[in-house]
Amino acid sequence: MRNPFARFLPMLSNDIGIDLGTANTLVYLRGKGIVVNEPSVVAVNTKTDQVVAVGGAARDMLGRTPGHLAAVRPLVEGVVSDFEATEEMLAYLINRAQGVSKKMLGPRAVVGVPSGITNVEMRAVRDAAHSAGAREVYIIEEPIAAALGVRIPIREAVGSMIVDIGGGTTDIAVLSLGGIVRSKNLRVAGDKLDRDIIGYVRSEFKMLIGEKTAEEVKVAIGSVIEGGQPLSAAVRGRDLITGLPREVILTDSDIREAISQSIDTLVESVREVLETTPPEILSDVMRSGLVLVGGGAQLRGLSELLNQWLKVPVMVADDPLTAVVRGTGVILENIEQHQDLLLEYEEDIS
Repeated sequence: MRNPFARFLPMLSNDIGIDLGTANTLVYLRGKGIVVNEPSVVAVNTKTDQVVAVGGAARDMLGRTPGHLAAVRPLVEGVVSDFEATEEMLAYLINRAQGVSKKMLGPRAVVGVPSGITNVEMRAVRDAAHSAGAREVYIIEEPIAAALGVRIPIREAVGSMIVDIGGGTTDIAVLSLGGIVRSKNLRVAGDKLDRDIIGYVRSEFKMLIGEKTAEEVKVAIGSVIEGGQPLSAAVRGRDLITGLPREVILTDSDIREAISQSIDTLVESVREVLETTPPEILSDVMRSGLVLVGGGAQLRGLSELLNQWLKVPVMVADDPLTAVVRGTGVILENIEQHQDLLLEYEEDIS
């Protein structure tokens, strides 16, 4: 039964959308747009169990903390691994998003999660958002949110395909008539590529580098196909033989070799989803193409490589990093109308 005071709720509370990512968390405030984009990192004082920093400030502490401080990522492969840290991070980001616009009641929140999430994992996300101050929590799968965010007409009887390459997971989904027809959730994404680079430098140069350095070199010179101007970057780390500081020069071909196995897995997984897609929908995808979103979509040459191997048009969405959170904003415009797209829908009883 609809709450008779529902029409007054927008005046009493905010509507926010959250892209709860392994690498970054983005927050959309209805009427304002994207107001927060912070790394999903929390710094905790292990002596007092108090949170001392969240987001960018905490990320700067990664690999640099003294014994009594721990900089942790509360989300692993897109799901909650540390409930308390996730709750603290969400509370900080929600409060920051609302800012001076904070209202009497807690906000309604639409949260994006990876496809194929289990009930236990979904409950952890919902409970963390409630504990962080949200009045109502709605859960949506990230491929659907991303498709809405890049204005793909997913409710029509036309097939479309989206590949969301995030920090912890890659979501591959074929969509039609407002639902996921075929999908695969892959634990090969930005963080895995960073680990590949760390392993390569360790093996080839006998030098240890940190996750932050690996990510920076991936963004600076990473590519998946040859061609164009050669790129290189200096990286610093610890020599594993002498234990002393050392600097080496990495090239784009080094990065290609380091991440080649993971990229092969990604391409093969997209191919597997296409192979099981019904023929009518597959013909639609061949016409309209595959859309890449997420931070990994910006990896040089990835769209060209997928196009070569899959023989379908491949496009990188405009501003791929924000596709999911923009999709939550579309849902916030009319939650009731999009109710059928949500994994969980809570009728407000307040």
